[in-house]
Amino acid sequence: MKTLSDKVVIITGASSGIGEATANILASKGAKVVLAARRIERLKIITDNIIKSGNIAVYYKTDVTNKRDVEALVNNTLKEFGQIDVLINNAGIFSIAPLKHSLVDEWDKMIDVNIKGLLYGIAYTLPIMKKRGKGHIINIASIDSFKVIPNHAVYCATKHAVKAISEGIRIENNNIKVTNITPGLVKTEASGNISNKCLFQIFEKEIDKIALEPKAIANAIAFSIEQPYDVDVNEIVIRPRVQKE
Repeated sequence: MKTLSDKVVIITGASSGIGEATANILASKGAKVVLAARRIERLKIITDNIIKSGNIAVYYKTDVTNKRDVEALVNNTLKEFGQIDVLINNAGIFSIAPLKHSLVDEWDKMIDVNIKGLLYGIAYTLPIMKKRGKGHIINIASIDSFKVIPNHAVYCATKHAVKAISEGIRIENNNIKVTNITPGLVKTEASGNISNKCLFQIFEKEIDKIALEPKAIANAIAFSIEQPYDVDVNEIVIRPRVQKE
């Protein structure tokens, strides 16, 4: 059913994983999807496939750590469709290592993408939504936003920040919906940023054993968007049934 035919949705990190799955599912439900990521070749393939299926999609090369890129993404979406109903802040980087290794460059990348990139998206869409009187911001957090576990401290910190920012949007704006999507292990390309070979191998084994397909997360995102406007689904925690933490 085309339950989202009145929605224009921006999705960052849309070139693979959760972002790609979300673009496909929302487009199949009638949403006009705007795909944003750095890998323009991947974006073109995904967008072309959506269009071939009879649905509506456009793409813009976007580095979420570059505020001018994010501003252009928002402006181009308005020019193309005249409105923005939903922003999905999905772009993210996952890297783990003991703090004593002092992987400062990796810390910087996670902070730039997971926190600042998310904030740039909010900075350029929230005023537009406020002026229109409605809108929905969806932030992809992690179960690591609930705790701190060994080797994950900086990543956990970025996702704790996502949770805090989402709650800030909610309490400051009573006409804007905000949803934290909080996944457990998911089959994505996230592990590609883990430089520690031992931790990479351990993480990959866990992914192979129990991780969810990205479509499971995309379905949760669609559910939150489909709710009536007086219903604000603030958080969805979704993880493999057998995952213990």
